[in-house]
Amino acid sequence: MDLTNWGRTLRRFATGRTMRGTAVVVVAVACAWLGVMLGGAVRANVGPVEIGMSAEPSWTGETVLDAHPFGTLLFDTHDAPVTLRITLENINTARVGVILENPQLSAQLPAMLEKELREGVKALVLRALLCGLAGALLGSLIVFRRPGAALAGLLSVVVAIAGTGVAVAMTFRPDSVIEPKYTGLLAGAPSLVGDAESIVTKFESYRAQLAKLVNNVSQLYDAVSALPIYDSADPASIRVLHVSDIHLNPIAWNLVHSVVTEFKIDAIVDTGDLTDHGSGPENKFAEEIGRFGVPYVFVRGNHDSKTTQKAVAKQKGAVVLDDSVKTVAGLRIYGLGDPRFTPDKSVSVDSDLDSLAALGRSHAAQLAQEPKPVDLVAVHDPTIAGGFSGSVPMILAGHSHERSTEILPSGTRLLVQGSTGGAGLRGLEHDEPTPVAASVLYFDRKTHRLRAWDDITLGGLGEQSVLIDRHVESAPGRTISPGPTVTPSLTGSTTGTTTP
Repeated sequence: MDLTNWGRTLRRFATGRTMRGTAVVVVAVACAWLGVMLGGAVRANVGPVEIGMSAEPSWTGETVLDAHPFGTLLFDTHDAPVTLRITLENINTARVGVILENPQLSAQLPAMLEKELREGVKALVLRALLCGLAGALLGSLIVFRRPGAALAGLLSVVVAIAGTGVAVAMTFRPDSVIEPKYTGLLAGAPSLVGDAESIVTKFESYRAQLAKLVNNVSQLYDAVSALPIYDSADPASIRVLHVSDIHLNPIAWNLVHSVVTEFKIDAIVDTGDLTDHGSGPENKFAEEIGRFGVPYVFVRGNHDSKTTQKAVAKQKGAVVLDDSVKTVAGLRIYGLGDPRFTPDKSVSVDSDLDSLAALGRSHAAQLAQEPKPVDLVAVHDPTIAGGFSGSVPMILAGHSHERSTEILPSGTRLLVQGSTGGAGLRGLEHDEPTPVAASVLYFDRKTHRLRAWDDITLGGLGEQSVLIDRHVESAPGRTISPGPTVTPSLTGSTTGTTTP
């Protein structure tokens, strides 16, 4: 017997079986998903809300709550390749009123929601399973026309569904409810997402968080025409709006007015580059500051001249900080203007990273001599900000036109804001417009520590998208320990005088 020919025949046979087996699995899985998407949706009553539930394939697992027309909430609940989509179909407004007015029913709402939602999920799983298996069996029979292939396809789908279920169960994160991503109307964001401080301090369990969410949604649907704002005012929190790098873009003022109103902002902190050239004609742009009705803390950026700083200081409610400390809305805030002036290079400053970091450290040493602790530092450049590591719990900066945050080795959190003005005319210099960015920070009124923050992002010039990303501080009371500082390596940080 020729072993060479036998081996060649065996390889051809194995290759053929492998390809046929792969084809059976691919067809069965595709038909199973088609069956789930066509017939796997269910409707359920959860408290006063009637919802639609469906499962969809996705590269990353998540739960999506579609509260049309107000917006969409996305929760990073699991890692399996399936998305749970919940659509609000109807609100029983009569039952909403009864629940909100009856303290006993309100207290029972979390348990009721958990029970009814669990029953809805069970119904969805069962229906999706039946539709998926039916789709796999019928699809395999139609394509291959052999019972053996159909059974093999059915078995492969059973394994795939079981694996997906195990992955969902093992990676399920119920705490993700308190950190949603919101897209939709800015006016509806505080109502739909809820108040960060309230969620952190008053709703420690998943059931209570879920009840809060349903109550917010119910109130929105109960008065669609008026779009009422859910009363998120919490006397235990201080709300600070962080903006930066407006660069003469009036779009930023529209955003600030809306956020101040909808989020009940107590103070605004602007970390610089209000203008482009720091010239006299640009000073008129600062006049809008006096119309916000809340304190406006300003530190000079490298595109703001001393003339700009004086123009801001003249506005009603403006608090200009330049190597100085002031208490604003209950927080002790230190601000330092940028030592450079980029437009005409009239200020001679050593701008390499080491020198900028050393500048921050020298001012931090002075800050340590303050008779009372400082809660917040505001500077323009993240490199200078790194020098304050360990001296305060929280530092705000800008300059890079790209939002980022990190906890420095000392325990200090550094939040670098993007461009609230979409980088002004610079937003037109790239293929993709620079997003318009701002953040709402929630500080505890007693401890003055950050508890949570909402990152607000609007699409750049010509775009209409709105995204609000909720974050909760994992350890708000952590110890801040002075020590060796590390200059943050943030995207967009620059060297020399070639600055944004």
